Amino acid sequence: MSVLVYTESEEGKFKKTAYEVVSYARGIADMMSTTVTAVAVNAEETASLGTYGADKVVHIKSDKLSKFTANAYAAALTEVAKKEASKVVVLSSSANAKYLAPLLAVDLEAGYASNVVALPESEAPFKVKRTAFTNKAFNHTEITTDVKIIGLSKNSFGLKEAQKDATEETFEPNLDDSQFKVEVQSVDKVKDKVTIADAEIVVSGGRGLKGPENWGMVEEMADILGAATACSKPVSDMGWRPHSEHVGQTGKPVASNLYIAIGISGAIQHLAGINASKTKVVINTDPEAPFFKAADYGIVGDAFEVVPKLNEKLKEFKANNS
Repeated sequence: MSVLVYTESEEGKFKKTAYEVVSYARGIADMMSTTVTAVAVNAEETASLGTYGADKVVHIKSDKLSKFTANAYAAALTEVAKKEASKVVVLSSSANAKYLAPLLAVDLEAGYASNVVALPESEAPFKVKRTAFTNKAFNHTEITTDVKIIGLSKNSFGLKEAQKDATEETFEPNLDDSQFKVEVQSVDKVKDKVTIADAEIVVSGGRGLKGPENWGMVEEMADILGAATACSKPVSDMGWRPHSEHVGQTGKPVASNLYIAIGISGAIQHLAGINASKTKVVINTDPEAPFFKAADYGIVGDAFEVVPKLNEKLKEFKANNS
């Protein structure tokens, strides 16, 4: 009756969230005095999951699952969950996982709690803490079904090493054509850049930068910090930056460890989408900008003066500490 955890990978490489959900599953397993079984799909270096507490890795190797298809992945995970007699299933809160979790919940007749930020408060009753109202509040949810599915909010638990010598088992699920009604035709990816979904640090710009020709200093800061670049909705609407960089309530949600906002006033929709970020730094000329109320650190000043100086200081710091 192990705790089952789905570990996401891309092109065979595990994402950071894969190790975070394994760490979280280890915490639940210790509460329940049981083991952790990690499910990996067409992944490499599966032994690394043992570093974070997986006792066993069920490795699904299938050409049919080379591209993510929610129905097929749900069918495969359902088979593994039933085989392992798992009563708790843990996933991340990625876009793919949010497609996957409701399908799993139906197949396993399970209750599903998304955006969970901490280990269960109790095992019986099974209660978890979740974010609510676009990260403005928390609620405490009791899952009463026999099988429970948890979607862990990104960066809420962190990576915790708990070395285990994970055994590995290859598994081939029974998949039929009905699970592939949605066909992936192609996948377009931004190469050589940190993606917003995986970034520890995000550097974001708004209309205060006055035009796309001024984005060089934002990209320079992102390169120095190993960060992803992002923008506010008006910026993407005007075509200054691609829509894939739009963050906020109507764009991509951000839960980075550090979010740097340059020339962004802080409309409520933008704040709702980035509120889960742990530390927020704001650079703006307007001391009354709403973003300052949500910021952990703020600089009132002209971005065209502040950012180049800040970049130079960051380069010096990096050179002296590398």
